[in-house]
Amino acid sequence: MRTTPTIPAEDIARQLSICDEIHAILDRRPGQKKAFVDTYGCQQNEADSERLRGYMARMGYEFTDTEEGADLVLLNTCAIREHAEQRVFGNVGALTHTKRRHPDQLICVCGCMARQDHVADRLKRSFPHVDLVFGPQLLWQFPELLLRKLEKGKRVFATDDVPGAVAEGIPVVRQNDIKGWVSIMHGCNNFCTYCIVPYVRGRERSREPEDILAEVRELAEAGYKDITLLGQNVNSYGKDLGRGIDFAWLLEKVNEIPGDFLIRFMTSHPKDASERLFDAMAKCEKVAPCLHLPFQSGSSRVLQAMNRRYTREHYLELVHQLRARIPNVVLTSDVIVGFPGETQEEFEETMSLIEEVRYDALFTFIFSPRKGTPAEKLEDPMPKEQKSANFQKLLQRQNEISGEKHQEYVGKTYRCLVDGVGADGKLSARTAGGRLIHLEGSQDLIGTWQEAKITGSSTWALFGEIVG
Repeated sequence: MRTTPTIPAEDIARQLSICDEIHAILDRRPGQKKAFVDTYGCQQNEADSERLRGYMARMGYEFTDTEEGADLVLLNTCAIREHAEQRVFGNVGALTHTKRRHPDQLICVCGCMARQDHVADRLKRSFPHVDLVFGPQLLWQFPELLLRKLEKGKRVFATDDVPGAVAEGIPVVRQNDIKGWVSIMHGCNNFCTYCIVPYVRGRERSREPEDILAEVRELAEAGYKDITLLGQNVNSYGKDLGRGIDFAWLLEKVNEIPGDFLIRFMTSHPKDASERLFDAMAKCEKVAPCLHLPFQSGSSRVLQAMNRRYTREHYLELVHQLRARIPNVVLTSDVIVGFPGETQEEFEETMSLIEEVRYDALFTFIFSPRKGTPAEKLEDPMPKEQKSANFQKLLQRQNEISGEKHQEYVGKTYRCLVDGVGADGKLSARTAGGRLIHLEGSQDLIGTWQEAKITGSSTWALFGEIVG
């Protein structure tokens, strides 16, 4: 039996009707109305912004790439680290200048930051130019909230702690016609002691597989070449549906959809990773040979303090099982340096795990306390200077390993997807494993598969030439 609530179709239809009301209101005002969407954080936020844009397009807005002169500015925020929050507050503050030049400009702040009470209070108190604030669970009601602001003129703060639900039928405006994001679930049940996500995005909510498969099929038929399935923990997909299906089953069903595209997914939690998942990855020819499997710490004691619910030994066994099935798998991960109470010896355990696994790349972070999480209150005796030194040590070693791994590509030829142009004017492309390649070639090749011979490498990228 399904335990996750869904938004009735008639409620989404009402939101679309409100979009039409807003369109009529805007039509009575001179000039074409423009909207600017600024997205922070993870790919899930990107996917959310695509739905917010879908609503805005239905309202009659055109999109611009700058807040200057925009009639509607929306900041879709991230609360995962303090630096991201401060960056948002800085950018919100700067909007006082654009609103002074354009007094009718509407400024909305949504996403994970907006769901936190202390953030909403600060926005209300210190940023009077912000008109609308709402959390991720109320994304589906964005038209209704915006209409309330337009009709009554008062600021709207919709930040109550409401249970999350699954909403289907929201229009989507995608930013890319090569790579597509597909959310398969929302929220998180894990409650890692350092993480704010379960508090701001709510509990896990899986979409029905038929809706996911229909969205992927639509992308494949439109010619998308790289499709990423998204969730805070994709490995727990389906547990709330009561249908006896899991993420491995979903991968197999997506793999059956016709089309020449790659399937990626993120993020995977090690506690729910399984041999069944690895078997599905190995046998499904469209599933990219790469996995992002965050380990966070090489110390079992620290992992327990983080409430990660696996040990160092369990994690290493998962890596062994994965590589036994997919020897060429590209493995990436997240690691936190300086979790409260971490000793120097425990940090060295993280270093030894990195040496043993030899990741292709790591996303490394110094612990950032999040207000409202258990880790915020833990004693943290290690000096910041030591944490910083450890962080640099880890970063240097991982850069060396990444450089060594990339050197192994030189002289070989890989099928890659040309996906854009870099700052240097060269084409950018990705291997099936997600490794970046810089190529010489015509921009007409963007969106096509090409064979690339790798001629050089660096810590961060590969360099090649198109062959064949």
